[in-house]
Amino acid sequence: MNLALWQCPYAPGTAEALARLDATAARARAQGAALLVCPEMSLTGYQIGSDGVAALAEPADGPLAQAVAAIAQRHGIAIVYGYPEHNAPGEKPYNAAQCITADGQRVANYRKTHLFGDIDRAQFSPGDAAPAVFAWNGWQLGLLVCYDIEFPEPARGLALQGADAILVPTANMIAFDEVQRVLLPARALENRVFVAYANACGQEGETTYGGLSTVCGPTGSVQAQGGRNEELLLVALSHGDLRPARDTSPLRDRRTDLYDPLSR
Repeated sequence: MNLALWQCPYAPGTAEALARLDATAARARAQGAALLVCPEMSLTGYQIGSDGVAALAEPADGPLAQAVAAIAQRHGIAIVYGYPEHNAPGEKPYNAAQCITADGQRVANYRKTHLFGDIDRAQFSPGDAAPAVFAWNGWQLGLLVCYDIEFPEPARGLALQGADAILVPTANMIAFDEVQRVLLPARALENRVFVAYANACGQEGETTYGGLSTVCGPTGSVQAQGGRNEELLLVALSHGDLRPARDTSPLRDRRTDLYDPLSR
C-alpha cells in the first residue's frame, strides 16, 4: 500500500480546508499514493470551542463528507479525515474520523473514545463503541483518533480483530513528542501492526502542534517521520513485513484468564 500522511496547519475555514485537501489529494495521487491520511478535525480546526464545534457538526454523510467524496473520486485516492459528527439533540458532537474510498464510498466512521483533558471534554462527547476493523484494497485497517493510541487497549482490540494497520488522525501538541518517540513504536511492536500517525503542525490560537507525523512498522521500526512543518509524507507498506513479524508475535501467549481486572 502506498500511503500518504498530510501534516498540515489548520485552515481558517472549511472552504479553505477543502481547497487545500483537493490540492493535496491531487499531489499525493500524482506521487503514487492510494490512501491519504489527514490530521484530527482536519476540515474544521480542533480547538475551536464548543460553539464552533456545534455550529460545524454534521452527520457522517453530511456536506463535508460529500465534498471529500467528490475530491476522492476526482483524484482516485482514498481519504481519511477528521470532522465533528452530530450527536443526539442537547449532546455535544463527537470527534470523528472517517474513511472515504476512491470511488466515493464511506467505509468506516469512528468516534474518539478517549477525550483529552478539558480541551476535548469542553467540546465533545466520547464515542461509546470500540474501534472496528474494516477492509480496504486487500488490507485490514482500523481507525483511532489522537489520544486513543496512548492507551494499550484500543490498538490491542484492533490487532485481535486482525488489523494490518492502524491509522491515527491526530492533533498532538509540541510538548508531547514522547508519543511519537516512544508510544507509537511500542504500539506497533506489541501488536505486530503498522501504525500511521498523521499530526497537525503550526499554530492554532496559543497552541503549537508538534508535527513529527510517523509511520511505524510491525517490528517497531520507524519507517518514516516528518519534521515540524507542513509536508506530505509518503511511505510504502508491505504485507511482506507483517508475516515474519507475526511469526514471532507474543499475542498467542496471552493469559486472558488473568486479564479481567484490566477491564474494570
